[in-house]
Amino acid sequence: MEGRMPRFAPFLILLALSGFVLLIRNITSMEKLNCQTMSAFYQIQSSIHSAFKTPEALLSVELNHTYCAHLGQEPTAEEAREESDLLNSISWPGPLVPGLPLRLSSDPAQSYFVIRGPAEQQEGGQLVVDVYMLNFMGQPKKHGGDFLVARLHSPDLGAGVVGQVHDHRNGSYTVLFPLLWAGMVQVDLTMVHPSEAVVVLKRLREEQPDRVFFKSVFRSGFLSETTVCNLCLPHKEQPLCNFTDLQTGEPWYCYKPKMLGCDTRINHSKGGYKKNLLTKTEAQFFQSGVNIKVPIHSSGMDNVTVLPAEKGETKMKSNKFTPAGYYYHDSWRPWSGTVMRQFNDSSAITQCLKGKIIYMFGDSTVRQWFEYLNAFVPELKEINLHSPKNVGPYMAVDSGHSILLSYRCHGPPIRFTSVSSPEMHYVANELDRIRGGSDTVVLVGIWSHFSTFPVEVYIRRLRHIRRAVVRLLNREPATLVVIRTANLQKLDPESSLFNSDWFSQQQDVVLRAMFRGVSVQMLDAWEMTLAHHHPHLLHPPPTIIKNMVDLILSHICPVREKREAPSKRLKRDP
Repeated sequence: MEGRMPRFAPFLILLALSGFVLLIRNITSMEKLNCQTMSAFYQIQSSIHSAFKTPEALLSVELNHTYCAHLGQEPTAEEAREESDLLNSISWPGPLVPGLPLRLSSDPAQSYFVIRGPAEQQEGGQLVVDVYMLNFMGQPKKHGGDFLVARLHSPDLGAGVVGQVHDHRNGSYTVLFPLLWAGMVQVDLTMVHPSEAVVVLKRLREEQPDRVFFKSVFRSGFLSETTVCNLCLPHKEQPLCNFTDLQTGEPWYCYKPKMLGCDTRINHSKGGYKKNLLTKTEAQFFQSGVNIKVPIHSSGMDNVTVLPAEKGETKMKSNKFTPAGYYYHDSWRPWSGTVMRQFNDSSAITQCLKGKIIYMFGDSTVRQWFEYLNAFVPELKEINLHSPKNVGPYMAVDSGHSILLSYRCHGPPIRFTSVSSPEMHYVANELDRIRGGSDTVVLVGIWSHFSTFPVEVYIRRLRHIRRAVVRLLNREPATLVVIRTANLQKLDPESSLFNSDWFSQQQDVVLRAMFRGVSVQMLDAWEMTLAHHHPHLLHPPPTIIKNMVDLILSHICPVREKREAPSKRLKRDP
């Protein structure tokens, strides 16, 4: 053995030298790679390792493919009964036989209304209008369920009020209007959707709650992935990341990235809208100019003259329909007893808000109030929080008058372009962080982004917000809380499937019922947009926004005086 070693020594030395040279070349090559590239390699390696672990945020149960009503905190027995009552309250009549052809559906062009009573009527009374729906064959409809809206207005006076529609479920309807001012008043009646379209909207709400989808970006170093997110996702396709809120139990899920962990999510955004949701027959019920927001005309006169009320007969009788308010000279007049003040100069707003903290939570229709005040009041200086445009959060301060104004969007679902994950806050949790008091004003508006989901989802979210509002008012009863209702908007065949006024009307009924009896002020955006002469828009125009802000300020800085009958106040107007 010892005699053989010298024979292999040169070969072993040559092999060792070759390996050493190869090692030096590899080290030199590796040194040419920059530090960022090497860091990315290590991050990918770490992410691959974490992908094979089972993170706590990874969902491990099978989920319902619809909207997962069983998710979230379990309602109490009383809340469950309330939910059942709410769903019953918004049940909608419709055709007994689904899938009717277009020719048998409601035709607003052939339908008509008739004004009851004489051409001259008394202020303080009630105007009654009968509506008769016909199909495209000119035949009377035999069932109800058409979605109609109505207003009574006087263009020369800048006056308007909504009407209350009663469905007799046989193809006829009755509309009631309060007569609140003297002069010529005209009836405007609109069919938003025929009953056959409402059947389709109900089906979409229950069967296609994910027709608007969302997404999130997950990022670690230079590796990023985008996945689909929603209130509920099918678990069979791939694992899920569970982002359910720990305080409220509000569910939210994203598909787990293939290479990254659930804790690497950086944002939330709207993904898009599903296409081809309707059958060919269903699509016929959604035609602009044919059966989407088309006026219904009178078979005779469409206006009456309202004579000034006689002495002792100025107030409306208790059995009449009572609106939230009405417009006169383009100024909103609340019926509730609140005296509406006009804040036409910024100094009056500054004086009203002096020493106040105003929190705004909700969607972009609430953000409009922040934008209005920030633009109209020069003393308010917006603080640059480097927030994305139209997303927020936003803050403005008037240090000289101790005014703090803030806006924050509500938690998912929300169809904004991109919201940073750390900024995804639920309204209920934000309310629990507020001290409250006479110097605190809270404004909440949450409705538009829930229109594609079953009503149970909206009820659940409002339940959490209501609980938090009650806790806030128990802490500090002097806190002013204002709740904004939904409003009407412009519709076309596509937007009707996602944002129909019918969805909003259903939510509006639920919202009012759930906050009835709670010490909050309700801002009736539905009536404020319907009663006005401006076209319906998701974001109401400046004239309506000013009236909304003036109403809020009138609650913050009320005038203590005895309310007069509307006719007496109106007679003093120029």
